[in-house]
Amino acid sequence: MGIAATMISDWRRFPISETLVDARVQEESILTTWSDGRLSPFHFLWLRDNCPCDRCVHRLTREQVFEIVDAPADLAAVSAQPDEAGGLRIRWSDGHESRFDAGWLRANAYDNVSRAERRSRPPKRFWRAEQTEALPVFSFAALAADDGALLDWLRALRDVGLTLVKDVPLESEAVTRLARRISFVRETSFGVVFDVASKPNPDSNAYTSINLPPHTDLPTREVQPGLQFLHCLANEASGGDSIFVDGFAIAATLRGRFPEDFEILATTPVAFWNKDTVTDYRHSAPIIATDASGDVTEIRYSNSVRGPFDAPADLMPGLYRAYRRFMQLGREAQFRIVRRLEPGDMWGFDNRRVLHARTEFDPNSGKRHLQGCYVDRDELLSRIRVLERDA
Repeated sequence: MGIAATMISDWRRFPISETLVDARVQEESILTTWSDGRLSPFHFLWLRDNCPCDRCVHRLTREQVFEIVDAPADLAAVSAQPDEAGGLRIRWSDGHESRFDAGWLRANAYDNVSRAERRSRPPKRFWRAEQTEALPVFSFAALAADDGALLDWLRALRDVGLTLVKDVPLESEAVTRLARRISFVRETSFGVVFDVASKPNPDSNAYTSINLPPHTDLPTREVQPGLQFLHCLANEASGGDSIFVDGFAIAATLRGRFPEDFEILATTPVAFWNKDTVTDYRHSAPIIATDASGDVTEIRYSNSVRGPFDAPADLMPGLYRAYRRFMQLGREAQFRIVRRLEPGDMWGFDNRRVLHARTEFDPNSGKRHLQGCYVDRDELLSRIRVLERDA
């Protein structure tokens, strides 16, 4: 059976681990059998909707141009069979023909076993205070020049959430050189690059010398910045140690020991406000965000910019109990990694997972100057996928 149009491959790679050995046309679907014995049904509309030929997918953009509403309501497969490469060839009742590569089809199969395999992601690597020395450390020179080292760093940012980069040049905006190895920098009301230093007229507690409790940056935005980078240019002042807390570890502790408190913080919206003379940002969302599978995906927390709780009167005592417990866990030494940044050090961390803090410092005892910037999580994941194509 010939194919009338050329198949347009996906940008991604789909290794062929198993091939099709049988395909049987049923009433509304094609039941396929893989070389390992797995059975995968594929419905007619699903297959037609995902046809990769160049009539259905643009040759250059590789984006879909076919719309499934244009398929006949009574669409059916006239024939279906494995081809010589173990893929699937189909001839449709409207005369169209499709071919699916075995690797792509297996990667997108939606039988129960295949879907379970895709959901079984490696667990997040939580960390505690005793694991300080095990945190991933990278060299600026390697990250700037070597895509392999860059990929290792980005995977660590994704999976561990906290990394340290050494020997970053002591130059203004050097922090963006690594950030732009990922993608473009996210600009906010604090600029593309923000300077963390004591200011005479601060618009954030970060620009003072006072103690900063654990928090995520910009919970006042609908989408918090995904990654934050903090580069130390000078740190001569006494005090000012950096503190990091794995928010996912705290959420896991709450879920295991205090499930009612976890549920409250995962379902009750909390308002966060960030106001000054020219801006007024406000957003409400639960402190703990979860996905459809129940996995924790985000922590949104900053007591300094939190608005008054707005919850039904009968729920208010429970909300305060859960909030106080979350705050108390963030103070426990077992969850806190404390390090003093030296000039040339740069922290890179997941701002939607890791709470960061700073001890009070004395601005009269010496200069303290950090520069920071943000990159969104989407950019991190995109860059990882592209680098993995050639890894």
